[in-house]
Amino acid sequence: MRNRIARAAVLAAGVLALTAAPAFAAGSEGGTADGAARSCGELRLSVALPVPPAGGAVHQQVTVGADCRPVLGEAVLVPAAGGPAAKAAAGPAAATTTRQVKSWNEMFDCCNIRMSGLYTTSSWSSDGARVTTASTDATQQWNREPWNAGWSLKSATKNSDCTADCAVSHTEAHAEFGYRGIFDATGAWYANTHHTYVDLAADGTATCRFDVELRHSFIGWNWQHGCQ
Repeated sequence: MRNRIARAAVLAAGVLALTAAPAFAAGSEGGTADGAARSCGELRLSVALPVPPAGGAVHQQVTVGADCRPVLGEAVLVPAAGGPAAKAAAGPAAATTTRQVKSWNEMFDCCNIRMSGLYTTSSWSSDGARVTTASTDATQQWNREPWNAGWSLKSATKNSDCTADCAVSHTEAHAEFGYRGIFDATGAWYANTHHTYVDLAADGTATCRFDVELRHSFIGWNWQHGCQ
């Protein structure tokens, strides 16, 4: 029954919030004045996903379409790599459940090369009424080009409001990336900023919310995100 509920939640999830309308146009990437005319402009996207029960993963893709508008893909529920990640503790603390949740928040170009990405790994234990302990780590990855060019990490932060004896443990992670390379030598054209929010509940469930902000975007760029 719980798996059916999780699948229904996933199918209903992934509501896309477009908070900044893209500019017109289309074509190849570039940081020149001509490239600016072809840019789809600034995009800000937001999606929330439920974390499926242990052993499942949910992922989704949003693609910049031919009219420069974001196209929301279906939220897909699949078996998680590595199998179930929840277990009951042995001994006197048998009522305690420990679980791990991982999330990814990635931006790919039209050639499906990952430009920038923000990742979290959360572990928490709960007794059904309270989160007894919780911890979340955040990492970042980005694409480099030859001759010390490409994407780079400008800043990264992570904050958790509660890590022990919590009703819910909230964590937010942020990462800002810039670009200087073959598509723009100035370093002023591209910027991708990723935001990930993870809530860990006492009943062993969790939710993930993802935001991404693009200074410039192009047809075929795609935002991939998910959690397991």
